[in-house]
Amino acid sequence: MARIAFVLGNDFEDSEFDTPRTTLLEHDLAVDVIGVDADDVTGKHGTTVSIDKTIDDVSAGDYDALVIPGGFSPDHLRTDGRIVGFVKAIADQDKIIAAICHAPSLLIEAGLVDGRTMTAWPSIRTDLRNAGADVVDREVVVDGKMITSRNPDDLPAFTDTILVALGELDPGDARGGADASGDERLTGEDVLEAENSFTA
Repeated sequence: MARIAFVLGNDFEDSEFDTPRTTLLEHDLAVDVIGVDADDVTGKHGTTVSIDKTIDDVSAGDYDALVIPGGFSPDHLRTDGRIVGFVKAIADQDKIIAAICHAPSLLIEAGLVDGRTMTAWPSIRTDLRNAGADVVDREVVVDGKMITSRNPDDLPAFTDTILVALGELDPGDARGGADASGDERLTGEDVLEAENSFTA
């Protein structure tokens, strides 16, 4: 069974946490919510979430994928070196990373965006470009094992693309057309082959 980590701090975008987590649990996948400490965290719209494990209790090797919800949570988390190190270690181990909305700000802090094709919430696109990313305006972009989306409206395609990456959904069944053959969301020849990299 695949195990997926969510890193979460206060002021997260509620739907960007709840929708992927609920969907992954419905597919009988294991999900851990990881925080900087054991205190509950609260979303922008009032959702309270219990932390399953603190960052001191986990390592990248425990997980097959990482999901980073947006809102203000990533901006809080990027100031914690332990969280940043965990994100970088996930990437160094060639695991799946899915980041939505403001979440790529945490990927910038971890030094993971240079040379990547990505999307994000408009207010951090300049930051991504300045960090070396090729930024596009699409509902979901796959570059290698990195998945990015723009906002809550993109959650169906974002969540389905995570499931494709985990081998839980056929690409042809994904909302938004997450298959690699002719998907307009995937950019560049290397990115067009990204679906194959999920299982490589």
